[in-house]
Amino acid sequence: MSSRGPIAPKKLLTGLIGAPIAHSASPAMHERAAEALGLRGHYQLIEIAGADANGLRMMLEGVRRLGFAGVNVTFPYKEAVVPLLDELATTAATMAAVNTVVVKDGRLIGHNTDTTGFARAVKPLLAPSGNAVAVIGTGGVGKAIAFALASLKVADLRIFDSEPARAEKLAALLSKHGGARVASSVEDALDGATGLVNGTPVGMLPNRDTPVPPALLRENLWVADAVYSPLITPLLGAAQETGARIMTGRELAIYQAADAFELFTGIAPSTEVMGEAFDAVMAARSAAYLAA
Repeated sequence: MSSRGPIAPKKLLTGLIGAPIAHSASPAMHERAAEALGLRGHYQLIEIAGADANGLRMMLEGVRRLGFAGVNVTFPYKEAVVPLLDELATTAATMAAVNTVVVKDGRLIGHNTDTTGFARAVKPLLAPSGNAVAVIGTGGVGKAIAFALASLKVADLRIFDSEPARAEKLAALLSKHGGARVASSVEDALDGATGLVNGTPVGMLPNRDTPVPPALLRENLWVADAVYSPLITPLLGAAQETGARIMTGRELAIYQAADAFELFTGIAPSTEVMGEAFDAVMAARSAAYLAA
């Protein structure tokens, strides 16, 4: 009879590059999903603010060499990492933004699961036809949201950014994917819209601002926010007061994480398990805030 003990779970090393990321629920979601599949997962937060191209290149080289299955990438590096990768999946290449980097045979391959994750999350809010959606912010996550809406055949897509050149650039990228109109202001973007999505970090703690004046919100408008810290952002709180349907950043956070986990491992994780892990993080954070 063999004296060997039980086989240890397979190791899975993943992580997140960005800043600030101390609030991230990703470690809990990925590690709990790994555990449920019999893997020994560790999700490392790699928080370095103000990294230039050389700094990012060094971080990515570490990911390549240190046994990572891959990493997620968040604000402010989703676009900056693009030229530093060996290969890009089709959607990531088209939109020039990456939130997931997979290490395969020593090569760094960029994907965007913000797009697939948001498409899964927002689909229940869309009407069978006649959708007119305003997207505020055209950075990394704003791009992903716009491409997700285009993939769902939203016929009237309006995009606004405080830097008009960025919005124009995104509109050009979307020209072969259903197109989008660049709005001249938030008011213009919301004129006649059926839905609104915040793709900016405005409202993420400790910030308590809103990217849309509350006076522009109305009952017959659904409102979604990519921010999940807090779950009810100032924008969503104001939307609730008007009676509008809302979608917090919870669903995007869970679905993009699940899609990334599958890219890292080749195994589809349980979104229920990931959701429970996310909710536990948010509950603990809320309790700590109330106790402070």
